[in-house]
Amino acid sequence: MKAAPDWLARSLDTLRGAAAQPVPAATQRPMAQRLKATLRRGPEALSPHVLRRLMEDMQSAASAQLSEVEAAKHAQSVMQWYATATDAQKADLWLLICEEFGPDAQRIQAVRLQLEQAGNPAEMAQAEIALRKVLVSARTRLLQRFSVPEGGMRFLIDMRAELLKLPKSDKRFVALDAELEHLFANWFDVAFLELRKLTWDSPASLLEKLIEYEAVHDIRSWADLKNRVDSDRRCYGFFHPKMPHEPLIFVEVALVEQMSAAIAPLLDEHGARADLAKASIAIFYSISNTQNGLRGVSFGNSLIKRVVDDLLCEFPKLRSFATLSPIPGLRQWLLKHGDAVIAQWTPKQHAAVSQALGVAAPVQIAQLVQASDDVQQWGEAHVLRKALMGCAAHYLGKGMDKGRPLDPVARFHLGNGARVERINWAADLSNKGLKQSLGLMVNYLYDLKRLDKHRESLAQGKVPVSAEVDAWSKGW
Repeated sequence: MKAAPDWLARSLDTLRGAAAQPVPAATQRPMAQRLKATLRRGPEALSPHVLRRLMEDMQSAASAQLSEVEAAKHAQSVMQWYATATDAQKADLWLLICEEFGPDAQRIQAVRLQLEQAGNPAEMAQAEIALRKVLVSARTRLLQRFSVPEGGMRFLIDMRAELLKLPKSDKRFVALDAELEHLFANWFDVAFLELRKLTWDSPASLLEKLIEYEAVHDIRSWADLKNRVDSDRRCYGFFHPKMPHEPLIFVEVALVEQMSAAIAPLLDEHGARADLAKASIAIFYSISNTQNGLRGVSFGNSLIKRVVDDLLCEFPKLRSFATLSPIPGLRQWLLKHGDAVIAQWTPKQHAAVSQALGVAAPVQIAQLVQASDDVQQWGEAHVLRKALMGCAAHYLGKGMDKGRPLDPVARFHLGNGARVERINWAADLSNKGLKQSLGLMVNYLYDLKRLDKHRESLAQGKVPVSAEVDAWSKGW
């Protein structure tokens, strides 16, 4: 990337002294006023002089008269400046993009009227074409030009990741965020993504990315990593041509003979390897999105479908595809809403649980959750184990909000057509597993013949569950 222009380099020392946090909207003048001003007001991060220079570069970058190559040079200058800017200075740039590069409201209104007054299909088609053109704002062209130079796509993704960290109450940048999400949805359509199988022979720099981005079960060592990509394991990732050296999302798969009920055996690098000739089930035990800036852009569903196809080509005898997934929202939800669940228990159940806990009836959910630190000691017939399994089944099978499952992992897999197949006791005894899921994990089953049926059921407000999970949710 080229060095910043002289005017930008000379201004950096001054800019670094600005406040580190974005200035509240109430204290800021509109960008139109600041661009015409002579002096910066105290709380403003960038001076009018710097704003005008940035404005000139971005206008050139967005110009329809300049070639992509020439326009990209101006975009590159802004990117170079951005790399050393403070949070408050970046916020000024975002405001400049939002306020000065938006669509032309008057032109949109004129085309809208043209569309409404169209008297025949030909006029309607012409009005529709005009509307599509006028909705491509200078902001759209500017962001497209940022994606052209080397590192440009990375720049835009990181910019949106920074925007997403801001409080939801800050509405100043919603137009920029929405524009980026819309562009990413097109640029990262699965038709443009490449599925790659990652193995121990993949470049070390790429394997390091797996260690960096693994979000479900931390990779502790190179031996741990080898265990996840070698022998009876498979790892797949989606890649974009503009970012060929790091996966956008990746999934780790274990090939086993029976549905896995605990994560420790899968992560045990010294454990016995499965006989691939006898493997009948593929377990998806970790799926990690790597780019926070691509939030809202969904390609996990397509990843699983493509991986299933690839696995069936290599292992045609596979008969089942399932996950071994955490339940990250369980503990928090129980502490907030669990008392309403256990209020449905019978007096006999309350009495049994209170006796096991050594507390007076009626039991409070916080008492049961606190006791869950000892889950390893509770056998299959233990009343507290049964009580927690019933609560977990209720959360997964009946917990809905506005027609969507409460648990984020459940939303992903159920939305892809899976069903809640089995809840596994003491399946993840790591600190994270106990803190989030009370040590429980769940198998979501991908029945390839019933994916559409399960999605239809979910759309009607009913979570698809197995008979076993349904029985747990109805009583214990």
